[in-house]
Amino acid sequence: MIEPSHYLSSTVKSLKPSGIRKFFDLASSMEGVISLGVGEPDFVTPWNVREASILSLEQGYTSYTANAGLLELRNEISYYLKEKTDITYSAKEEILVTVGASQALDIALRAIVNPGDEVIVIEPSFVAYSSLVSLAGGVPVSVQTSGEMEFKLQPSDLEKAITKKTKAIILCSPSNPTGTVLNKEDLEKIASIIEKHDLLVISDEIYAELTYDEAYTSFVSIEGMAQRTILVSGFSKGFAMTGWRLGYVAAQQEFLSAMLKIHQYAMMCAPTMAQYAAVEAIKNGKEDVMHMKKSYRQRRNLFVSALNEMGLSCHVPGGAFYAFPSIQKTNLSSEEFAEELLMEEKVAVVPGSVFGESGEGYIRCSYASSLEQLQEALRRMQRFVQKKC
Repeated sequence: MIEPSHYLSSTVKSLKPSGIRKFFDLASSMEGVISLGVGEPDFVTPWNVREASILSLEQGYTSYTANAGLLELRNEISYYLKEKTDITYSAKEEILVTVGASQALDIALRAIVNPGDEVIVIEPSFVAYSSLVSLAGGVPVSVQTSGEMEFKLQPSDLEKAITKKTKAIILCSPSNPTGTVLNKEDLEKIASIIEKHDLLVISDEIYAELTYDEAYTSFVSIEGMAQRTILVSGFSKGFAMTGWRLGYVAAQQEFLSAMLKIHQYAMMCAPTMAQYAAVEAIKNGKEDVMHMKKSYRQRRNLFVSALNEMGLSCHVPGGAFYAFPSIQKTNLSSEEFAEELLMEEKVAVVPGSVFGESGEGYIRCSYASSLEQLQEALRRMQRFVQKKC
């Protein structure tokens, strides 16, 4: 009888399971729970997008596509990015269709990281960033942000974290978990540091379609940054296509070619039927995106206002569909708050501590639920807070 743990990778053994999944799995085993935990749109993928996928099946398009994805889809992504960023990416040489934005992040890191390279991760951060850096053989270096500054990266803090081993920085705007949006002025300050230290940027723009108070600025739009940036995005959030598992990456040809090598061996290509659906989404989905965006903005305003009224201080998130309120007045840790709220009031949220040290004292709440569910969740949360304070 062998001992499997003896054979496992030490890197994999050191990885922590996702804290988000822990609470989601617990909530799914209980009746009557309102889940504000998992970051997923509550909208069904629009019918015309689903129909395009069905039609592709009926027409027998069930074979592999090119490794980089359908050229038709890459062309549409190129047009879309030109409109959004004013940067022209070659559909044939600078765009790669991936199995979700998560795979795009994975292969981007594996393409640029050598053993021991440091990659800066801005916390609170999406739970996968640091782990993906480690899996690529790199060293994740955390830079913390604060609620007092609405979780915006301060250039001085970034500067302090850079060493001779620093290779890149991962940016996410709008942010998961805080909903914070970096505007053009914020990005320009970061860009000057990136150029000064000759660094690369992986810009996670999966929530770019969901900004509410000002026009979105992509990091590649900042002067000189397109050549230093690997842009990662996809269809999951803005187009309500989470289960389709379709993302993309756009970058200079040399970076893209390196990522394509990994993609060829690890994944072959993204699902064909999902790619045909994405062509329809990106060509004819603007009205649906605007409808969803309008609804999220309405829910955000209601939800954040109610959180502040009950005493859970929360900045107004400029994008995504997350609120990140402080629970410090309850004198509970983030994990204690989340566990007790779930057990006592059957509302599932995510403890801020799973997103890094600076997330302690906060919780992440997704407002991608119906107004009725949000209102009931808020009633339960208010009752809980009154008991604890």
